[in-house]
Amino acid sequence: MDFTEVSLTALRVLRAVAEQGTFTAAAAELGYTQSAVSRQIASIERLAGAPLLERRRGGVRLTPAGRIVLRRAAVVLDEIDATARELSGLPARAGTVHVGWFPSAGAVLLPRALSALRRTDPAITVVTREGTTPALVRALRAGRVDLAVLASAPPFRPLDAETPALAVRTLTERSLRLAVPAGHPLAHRDFVDVADLRGQRWITAPSAGEDQLMGVWPGLDERPEIAHTARDWLAKLHLVAAGLGITTVPGVLAPAAPEGVRILPVRGGPQELRRMLLARAPGPLSEPVARVARALRAAAIELDTAP
Repeated sequence: MDFTEVSLTALRVLRAVAEQGTFTAAAAELGYTQSAVSRQIASIERLAGAPLLERRRGGVRLTPAGRIVLRRAAVVLDEIDATARELSGLPARAGTVHVGWFPSAGAVLLPRALSALRRTDPAITVVTREGTTPALVRALRAGRVDLAVLASAPPFRPLDAETPALAVRTLTERSLRLAVPAGHPLAHRDFVDVADLRGQRWITAPSAGEDQLMGVWPGLDERPEIAHTARDWLAKLHLVAAGLGITTVPGVLAPAAPEGVRILPVRGGPQELRRMLLARAPGPLSEPVARVARALRAAAIELDTAP
């Protein structure tokens, strides 16, 4: 078998599977059947002469050979896409940087950084995508994003178990806070004691599993009363403003709170720290990616120095 005979379709399928984490999700993204995805992966593994994916319960991960192929594939596919754009008369994507971000980062940090970048580096085009932290880690590994702004909570484990490790830098580290309606009895204080959180009505995210109570103060010693669920941070804060309950928020969201909401620290229990991380694949950065990374770090410093 000669790997130089590999098809672009197989490379695209491998990248999608690596990013999505499962054959089923990759098939949905590409518009293929799952069996078609399986056939493409089987064909590229035959040409490589080695397994490229390790099949595990709940998904797949790249093998060392898979990481080599994917790293090279990302370059090939980007060049092919750029060639197609030039042939169709569209401008090349030189200077284009792809950034992934978790939802609350898009409320404050990302707009601030991109606004500054437009003034300092107007030639750089930034394309962004929202996603969960696990999905964005896979996108970094697959070469679909250059930078990712991610969330991290104690015990602050590595983002994944792959090697080489992603290059990670902490942008902000702030305590989790509480969003309460301006007319709520707790809103008239400088801080909330954790004991005062018992008996409150909560607004949470409609997630499953361990994140089912995202929005409730961690370690609350009672079964919380869930008044409403909302996936979007802004929707949750507007429900708070309407007096319909309280919720937790990362400290960096304080500037985005709408009128009628007070963001308060909580005391009397373990400190609940939350980090915002900037992650990228290991190795040297292109100048456009380095400039976007600097803009994100500068915006984070502004947020960290804000009250």
